[in-house]
Amino acid sequence: MPNYMCATCGVQFASTLEPPQHCPICEDPRQYVNPNGQNWTTLEELRQTHSNVFKPQEPGLLGIGTEPTFAIGQRALLIQTPSGNVLWDCISLIDGTTVEQIQTLGGLSAIAISHPHFYSAMVEWSHAFGSIPIYLHAANREWVMRPDPVIVFWDSETYSLGEGLTLIHCGGHFPGSAVLHWAAGAEGRGVLLTGDTIFVVPDIRYVTFMYSYPNLIPLPAQAVERILQAVEPFAFDRLYSIWFDRVVVSDAKAVVSRSADRYLQAISKGISE
Repeated sequence: MPNYMCATCGVQFASTLEPPQHCPICEDPRQYVNPNGQNWTTLEELRQTHSNVFKPQEPGLLGIGTEPTFAIGQRALLIQTPSGNVLWDCISLIDGTTVEQIQTLGGLSAIAISHPHFYSAMVEWSHAFGSIPIYLHAANREWVMRPDPVIVFWDSETYSLGEGLTLIHCGGHFPGSAVLHWAAGAEGRGVLLTGDTIFVVPDIRYVTFMYSYPNLIPLPAQAVERILQAVEPFAFDRLYSIWFDRVVVSDAKAVVSRSADRYLQAISKGISE
């Protein structure tokens, strides 16, 4: 039986004879159902029309995205470490060419994902590299559409993946939304990989925080303050959000703080010209 994939969010479901009746992830207020109705595809169909591209981001960090854009259009990030490579966030397309290219870089030892919108084809990715573990925060357990024994649920404020890689529970966008701190990134000054828990806006001097990005629903002040508290203990000079061009290249910790001040001012008193 096929594993159908939602064409709007890109998340793959457990195998069924017929496409599911609903996509709970898209029906949630944080996402949306396509105005033309729910559409489904499969990995096999996606492989016929799409391919993955690899773009170096900095030493030890490689971006992997799909062309043409599919679903939300995020790119994954592969972090290379001496003890094994880790994939941060995930994409829907996995094919032989992608596997071969990653194997030349040392393969994958683990996958970690920020939140349910990027669960995509995570189980396919895991199985392609020998059923490696997928680390998800337990608060997002209900959003797993394709359960599998490779999934490891962590339930703490931080979780170490080794080699200076630390998952940080921030909440906000989803109850279990997380970011990944890479201590060796940015030439040792530290990197934060945030998905859209902390989202780099088109003016890359700033970031923002939202309950729903497509539906423009903001987070309350206490949720933003919790995100700030969660990342405060970590040093980071650079920040990578969900797309190739959404990067705060330097002074990222100050950017997050300044952006939070602006956000909190806007939702409390408004921004004066």
